[in-house]
Amino acid sequence: MIRRFCIVAVGVASALMIFANVSISAALEPSPSVIARGRALVVFGTCNDCHTPGWRDADGSIAVGRWMTGSSVGFRGWWGTSYPTNVRLDFQEMTEERWLLAARTRAGHPPMIWQDIRGLPDADIRAIYQFIKSLGPAGVPAPAAIPPWREPTTSFIDMRSQPAPGPKR
Repeated sequence: MIRRFCIVAVGVASALMIFANVSISAALEPSPSVIARGRALVVFGTCNDCHTPGWRDADGSIAVGRWMTGSSVGFRGWWGTSYPTNVRLDFQEMTEERWLLAARTRAGHPPMIWQDIRGLPDADIRAIYQFIKSLGPAGVPAPAAIPPWREPTTSFIDMRSQPAPGPKR
């Protein structure tokens, strides 16, 4: 009797574990509507303008497979020179929760518009993550940021006429 109970219990536990794994993986798969929402937010939020090489020159007609791969063209200003990151590679290493925290708390260098991202509802920030992550890894990492006293060796957009943030006078 005890043996039969143990066999049944192991069978039920195994079935529950299999069911739990299926449920967990299903919950991790974003729905097509979430992916579509993320794509729309990336386009409307002009993320491709900086993070997709050639986007503006091609009038937005770059294949999705090349989106969000970063750029070696820097933005030079009072902060130094920063480069649009390869978000597709970053999101392969970053959890959704870490992205949400970064979007809510980060204040990076211009021209990145963290203040606009912070204004989005969590569901939209998560949709952006899910869409970009769904694209998979591609491209190479962007160059490292350069301090203001060093001359960049890459092409850059000169933004040094932009004032540093601070109190209005």
